[in-house]
Amino acid sequence: MSNSNRWGAIMPPITKNIIIINVIMWIATILLANRNIVDLSDVLGLHYWQGSDFHIHQLLSYMFMHDTGYPVQQGILGAMSTSVSHIFFNMFSLWMFGMLLERVMGAKRYLFFYISCGLGAGLVQELVWQMSWESILADINNVSTQEITNAIVIGDIDGRFLNEFYNNLLTVGASGAVFGILLAFGMIFPNMPMYIFFIPIPIKAKWMVIGYGAIELFFGVTGTMDNVAHFAHLGGMLFAFIILMYWRKKGLFKNSHGLY
Repeated sequence: MSNSNRWGAIMPPITKNIIIINVIMWIATILLANRNIVDLSDVLGLHYWQGSDFHIHQLLSYMFMHDTGYPVQQGILGAMSTSVSHIFFNMFSLWMFGMLLERVMGAKRYLFFYISCGLGAGLVQELVWQMSWESILADINNVSTQEITNAIVIGDIDGRFLNEFYNNLLTVGASGAVFGILLAFGMIFPNMPMYIFFIPIPIKAKWMVIGYGAIELFFGVTGTMDNVAHFAHLGGMLFAFIILMYWRKKGLFKNSHGLY
């Protein structure tokens, strides 16, 4: 058997191609930014809908983009060292959990599920921005939300400034879709033992998923690690749950793992 055939046998096609696309886009973003040609994260990442840089295709394209370290680190090596953990853990999780789910669901249903979770995560992120942009702007300027509202009403904050602020609200990454995959894994294989870093004993998949969800909710509500789109992660899990419950109700497919 050739190496390419072994690769195909080990990893089912949708999971494999999603990983390949993400890695290619990550490398392309770094190379093009390093040459000052185009910032793909800005073009394909998800902007807040009220900003002029928002385009509807970003709800799909953002889930294939990842942090590259620009402009925090300049140069290819600096960018890669800054951002490698973002894409690595997303792709590692997709490889670890997505392969089995793709075999259980089938390629077409798995692709629909993955894309739907990513779209759902993006929509939830847009809703969160809609509800919180004034408080974000207030925090940046060290003032109260009411002062921001008053400044907008009397015209102290003009449209161009607001548009620039809106355009700076940007999210990239497959995390929303991946969190949907994690939730599906925990629901379909609830009692499968999982080993987590620094925890010496196995944890059932259902408890791992519940723990991840609780952590994301805590971080989102408290503003901890505010450079991470915690509510987008929760949005991916929410849409995953809705889709799985719908499939369960309709009995669209069966397996031996207790959910369908």
